[in-house]
Amino acid sequence: MGGGFDDQSEMKHLQGGCAMRLSLDFTIRSVRALLAVSVIGFAQSAVAQDPLGLLVPNPSATPTTASGSELWRLDPNSTGASQAIVPTMTPLPPAQPPVAPSGAGPLLERSTLTGDWGGYRSELQDDGVKVNLSTTQYYQGVASGGVDQGFRYGGRNDYFLNFDGEKVGLWKGLFIDMHGETRYGQSAYNLTGALLPPNLMMVVPQPTGTVTALTAVKVTQFLSEQMLVFGGRLNMFDGFVQPLTGATGLNGFMNTAMIFNPVLARTIPYSTYGAGFAYLKDFEPVFSVAVIDTYNTPTVTGFDTFFNNGATVVSALNVPTRFFGLPGHQGVTGTYSSGTYNDLQPSPYFDPNQGPGIALTNRTGSWSMTYNFDQALYAAPNDPKNIWGVFGSFGVSDGNPNPIRWCSNMGISGRSPLQGRSQDTFGAGYYYADVSNTIKEIAPKLLRLQNEQGVEMFYNYAVTQWFHITPDLQVIDPFRQRVDAGFLAGIRAKVDF
Repeated sequence: MGGGFDDQSEMKHLQGGCAMRLSLDFTIRSVRALLAVSVIGFAQSAVAQDPLGLLVPNPSATPTTASGSELWRLDPNSTGASQAIVPTMTPLPPAQPPVAPSGAGPLLERSTLTGDWGGYRSELQDDGVKVNLSTTQYYQGVASGGVDQGFRYGGRNDYFLNFDGEKVGLWKGLFIDMHGETRYGQSAYNLTGALLPPNLMMVVPQPTGTVTALTAVKVTQFLSEQMLVFGGRLNMFDGFVQPLTGATGLNGFMNTAMIFNPVLARTIPYSTYGAGFAYLKDFEPVFSVAVIDTYNTPTVTGFDTFFNNGATVVSALNVPTRFFGLPGHQGVTGTYSSGTYNDLQPSPYFDPNQGPGIALTNRTGSWSMTYNFDQALYAAPNDPKNIWGVFGSFGVSDGNPNPIRWCSNMGISGRSPLQGRSQDTFGAGYYYADVSNTIKEIAPKLLRLQNEQGVEMFYNYAVTQWFHITPDLQVIDPFRQRVDAGFLAGIRAKVDF
């Protein structure tokens, strides 16, 4: 009556709202407390494993004015953005899908399917907690050529949880990033006869079966606006983002060789433990170094094999450029591992041993080096994300125990130039992989091997900001010499929750 509270239904509604608010406040306080205990416990355990002391939280460090990694990492949909991270295998704070603003609009206009959760998502973000979820479905197969013709269905879910240490009640410059993954279904990899998987994201964290894994629990501490240190369980692929290739394999190219130079695969696991530092300029990494375990341990703790097979040192130097007045990068990445390997030993990214079981002598030590570049050919003056251009990578390795002596790729990619389709992205590229002579010489006559090459084209169509459909076409001349070149067709559907 008359704006009073005599109406029992209105009173119940207000009581319910208060209860939900109290519940949210309690949840935030609980997350803060749990995070504080977890960080302290992690730091204490890491000190004993890290002789450099890089994982020790430094409360007296110079506070950074940065409000988080988003200042220098754009979301994966920002293909080719001028501020995007240059090619590096050093795991820096990962780019995440954007969080819907408070009071998210109509379903087809919001940035995530589930919106702002009635304002709770924004409140969590204001309190330093970001939650991002996505599911990606694939239907891909060999239409002609290859080992066999057929199509396979598979998918993956990705779960990201990010904490801003200052906002959750710890200290300034501290960030904690967690990445969980679920992989399920089948891949078209074994239909192709190829060395390099035509869909990298369907072979990690493991190439077959259904698996859920926590592949990253990374602690990052900004010491200043120019320097940060990091350590923990590292998803190394999350840290590799070459502008214009679509970033992280979920939005752009799918073939392994187009988004990740495979000469790095022998020495760099997918998920492992390590620590390092990065020097930044304008919140963009210019020089970085990391020391990581050689074992790939995405689905196990890895404590029982911690550095049992030596260590890998990863370093990267990247220089921003402005050729023709347009943004670009020139970079070099190098790795050296003291681990023991052989040419046929599977990597987390591909398996060179596709014939009868053959034993090779192990070798200690392996190195690789890549040169990477990207150069914008067009950039919208009023939208730094609306950009397209060329990219490329050339990598060399020891050739033994690395199964690939050298590999190169090049292509063109970025935001769609079509009128009214600025949220779409496109790409077309070519790769060539020179297979190790050691593998070629030991291959039996019935399974002769050769170098591998392929082309890929995709168009990422933004149905909405949170729903993308990507047709993908590939032609692969595989490393199995007696297998005809295969024509692959596939489609990817990704939803951001």
